[in-house]
Amino acid sequence: MNWKQLFEKIKISTPEKPTTLTFRERINALKNLPEFFKMVWQTSKKMTIVNALLRIIKSATPLVILYVGKLIIDEVVKLSHNPGTESSAYLWKLVVLEFVLAILSDTLSRAITLMDGLLGDLFSNHTSVKIMKHAATLDLDQFEDAIFYDKLERARQQTLGRTILLSQVLSQIQDLITMGFLAGGLMLFNPWLILLLLVAIVPAFLGESHFNDRSYALSRQQTPERRELDYVRFLGASDETAKEVKIFDLSDFIINRYQVLSSKFYNDNRRLSIQRSSWGTFFAIMGSAGYYGAYIFIIIKAINGLISIGDLTFLAASFRQMRGLLEGVLTRFTVVSQGAIYLQDFFDFFEIQPKIKQSGKALSFPNPIKQGFTFNNVGFQYVNSDRWANRHLSFTLSPGEKLALVGENGAGKTTLVKLLARLYDPTEGQILLDGIDLKEYNLTELRMHVGVIFQDYLRYQMTFAQNIAVGNIREVDNRNLIIKAAQLSLADVLAEKLPDKYDQMLGKKFADGVELSGGEWQKVALARAYMKDAQLLILDEPTSALDARAEYEVFQRFADLTKGKSAVLISHRFSTVRMADRILVLEKGQLVEIGTHEELIDKKGRYAELFDLQAMGYR
Repeated sequence: MNWKQLFEKIKISTPEKPTTLTFRERINALKNLPEFFKMVWQTSKKMTIVNALLRIIKSATPLVILYVGKLIIDEVVKLSHNPGTESSAYLWKLVVLEFVLAILSDTLSRAITLMDGLLGDLFSNHTSVKIMKHAATLDLDQFEDAIFYDKLERARQQTLGRTILLSQVLSQIQDLITMGFLAGGLMLFNPWLILLLLVAIVPAFLGESHFNDRSYALSRQQTPERRELDYVRFLGASDETAKEVKIFDLSDFIINRYQVLSSKFYNDNRRLSIQRSSWGTFFAIMGSAGYYGAYIFIIIKAINGLISIGDLTFLAASFRQMRGLLEGVLTRFTVVSQGAIYLQDFFDFFEIQPKIKQSGKALSFPNPIKQGFTFNNVGFQYVNSDRWANRHLSFTLSPGEKLALVGENGAGKTTLVKLLARLYDPTEGQILLDGIDLKEYNLTELRMHVGVIFQDYLRYQMTFAQNIAVGNIREVDNRNLIIKAAQLSLADVLAEKLPDKYDQMLGKKFADGVELSGGEWQKVALARAYMKDAQLLILDEPTSALDARAEYEVFQRFADLTKGKSAVLISHRFSTVRMADRILVLEKGQLVEIGTHEELIDKKGRYAELFDLQAMGYR
């Protein structure tokens, strides 16, 4: 496979076609807001109430300040026409009042900004936790589906968007209340001013709505490619990829690929931004023309003596503020409805439900296991795949038996053990435990009694002790159990060599971290298997970085420590495999042979062929 084909594989899902949203769809999207505010309320009831009260008070201040300003101007005009005959005490009281209102307005604005920021941060944290909690309930094969990943990615990306949406919706409500106050004053003077305002603003609103639709469609269309862009960025600057990027001289290739993708995004966004800016300028001119038409109308009224100079300033300022608020409300409606549609993506993620669910009357996991596990014609097929990963599997795993799985890469060994641990459910057939379908047992108890260490185990950038404790995280504070697990996997010798012993930070991502060798990491990972008293232990090639002798010693120790317990071993080294009670040979996902090492050698079948091939390498 060449690199071009590799990157094509990364873009697993087909980009969604752009969609244009109708006004009705925007209105329907607002139905997401009640559930949204329910989540806000759950985040912090106290802060939500305080924020709402501050905004209600703030919404009344513009009209009051404008009216006090009108009174000041009228009083100044009055005093200027009659100098020395009137007291100016009333004027100065009005000035002081306006000063106090200005300070109050500024203080309220700052308080609202502060509350928005704090509530937004809490809400972002709250929703991020909800995403992680829900993701933890979903099935393993769902994480292997590209469409699911697109939904997960959109849900993740909107953490900041949801925080902004919260502020926008609250600002929208505040501005609508303020407009209500200002509209009352304008309508008392002349209702036609409101109509003129709408004629000036609505075209701009429709234009903004159109371009927001296109922006939304473009964003959804780019989701799969943006995931590729993030992946390429990771390849180009990561401690995990650095050595291969250097040794294979991949930097130019990766940089070129990044430039191709980022340039495509830039050009798409540039075209849309230029069109949006051009039409926005045209509609802004229309809006200004409408405003100045109303302004001229008010000036003529003042010149003809039909209104006072104070009325002129009050009405002109009210109209100007109304225009600004209406523009903001209409534009923000587009943004809010857009956010509400993105919010649907967020809620859609929570609509995804796991297929592997616990039975309503789940049985307790048998302790001890009496009859063992039985595979009855079990088959499994990955989502969106035409090929069967496993098919027609029928065999038993008796209590206390050590079973080894053998087969070439892609033979279905790892899929089989994932079925055994119920990380997947069979597409066809049944897996029985003590004669009862595995689906009938308590899922939490099942996971506690099955210990699995995979070849691609994680190297957590945590302390030595925490890296072991992940095998049974409930015992993360049980230092005695952690030390015992380390002793059983021979990781205790390594811990003693580290500066901070079991509290040593591992990995290089954080300060004072120590990087381990592959073999050292594997001893730490193996310790996880001993963190719980599991009745079934599965080792899926976790010792591949060890040499043959070290692996043999690890498995010999593992066999001694798991006497009386069932175990499944996967290894490519036949010196290790022959230690098992029975060996199951897989080819293209199907069972082709099963028996002891001696039986399979005598049979001269697939196992004997693989054994001889490996033996030749040591001659």
